[in-house]
Amino acid sequence: MATHFELIEKETIAHLSFPKVEVLSDVAEIQQRFSDLNRALSLGNLEHSKIKIYFEDNQSKKVVETTVWGLTDQRVILKQGNVIPINRIFRSA
Repeated sequence: MATHFELIEKETIAHLSFPKVEVLSDVAEIQQRFSDLNRALSLGNLEHSKIKIYFEDNQSKKVVETTVWGLTDQRVILKQGNVIPINRIFRSA
């Protein structure tokens, strides 16, 4: 992927602003993202494994390495109550 994602600390997520617009346009990519996030949730809860989440706020594309603690239909919940709206996530790995 040629697009540059800025690596940030999870603590800065609380200070970011997220537009309501979906970043993915392909239905298959949206389904894959949800599947990947569910896998990340399992890894986080069972093995406390960190994953990388690639997302975009209202400024630029970013990546954070963190543990997923919870998942709702609209948000990914990280440690310390930080959240990223799912519709702003490109992928997780």
